Amino acid sequence: MDDTIGVIELPLFPLNTVLFPGQMLPLHIFEDRYRLMIRRCLAEDLPFGVVLIKRGQEVGDAAVPHDVGTVARIVKSSHLPDGTMDIVVVGPERFWIHHLIYDQPYLRGEVKTLLMQETSDISVLTTLACAVRDDVTQYIKLIAEAAGLQIRVDEMPDAPLQLGYLAGVAMQIDNREKQDLLAISSLQEILMREVRLLNREKALLRWMIAQRDWPGSAQFGASGTLLPN
Repeated sequence: MDDTIGVIELPLFPLNTVLFPGQMLPLHIFEDRYRLMIRRCLAEDLPFGVVLIKRGQEVGDAAVPHDVGTVARIVKSSHLPDGTMDIVVVGPERFWIHHLIYDQPYLRGEVKTLLMQETSDISVLTTLACAVRDDVTQYIKLIAEAAGLQIRVDEMPDAPLQLGYLAGVAMQIDNREKQDLLAISSLQEILMREVRLLNREKALLRWMIAQRDWPGSAQFGASGTLLPN
């Protein structure tokens, strides 16, 4: 079987962030190479790919990205007087990098759409999706309590796939764990992994809240940073 079937060329933007399908992401474009890339995307109505950096930095020499990223379509853009740009992108789908191309000022890749494998047991997905929905709601409420904020939980999607990606966006976890979620090809596995992660993160938040409320105890910020009494 030819692995190059369905391969397309896509400009790539390596970042220290993970973009999930359905997520909107604001970006400030200031480097010359990415200003060139975004101008071309705007002029030709082209998407680009957002990929998490595996090695290297956002600024400077070309970084090495992870193999799985998300297509980014520009939905809003503004040009600033200093030549920089502010854009907002949305991620419609994931891709897998077949081959990297370094012959332009910005990184490009030959990529393939990464399809999701759905289980035939709908009842399992429904049960997992309900668990993730409940866990995300509790998680957001615990974040609000830990940070002393008022956070409204909007209505969440019913579709397991959209719910799975939303949970990935909502969780305040390390980018490597977000990347692992993005790269999973089984919807059932994504939801199962998120249930475990959400339970871990909820337990941590409850511990932080209990430490804060204990008389004479140290104070902890929402990120777990120790604060002075």
